[in-house]
Amino acid sequence: MSKNTISLESWLGIIALVAICIISLANVLVRYTTNASFAFTEEFSVFLIVILAFSGAAVAAKSNEHIRVTLLEKYLGVTGRRIVYIIQWLGSVIVLSLMVWYGGLLTYEEFMWESTSPGLGYPTWIYLIWLPLLSIAIILRTTQNLVSRLTQNDHSEEAQQ
Repeated sequence: MSKNTISLESWLGIIALVAICIISLANVLVRYTTNASFAFTEEFSVFLIVILAFSGAAVAAKSNEHIRVTLLEKYLGVTGRRIVYIIQWLGSVIVLSLMVWYGGLLTYEEFMWESTSPGLGYPTWIYLIWLPLLSIAIILRTTQNLVSRLTQNDHSEEAQQ
């Protein structure tokens, strides 16, 4: 895949951000001109912010731009860095797997109970399904990052020999 290619998660984040901007701007304009407000803006904005955060986390995980402390990595050799990379990956996968499991369970329960949102009355599972789906995307992108970092170390080790 080319570095210039925009991933699905990037497009999802872009669409969510544009939608948040349009919804918020429209709400401000309507409130300013009519002293009324759109009822759906808060519910949709919160939902879109969650999508934006998780899609951004997937993009950051793939491109190795997620938040981390690299001080220890700088002082370790190739083998030590590999161990740190695997521990980082394992910790991320454990946390995200719990989010997939419990987010999926919550989504399923909301679907079975036919729960609706308090503001607009939409089924809440429509909002919740994105938590496990985007957590899976982050797991996949984190795994891609791990493979990339490990193979990058292999190439740097070969170049040193």
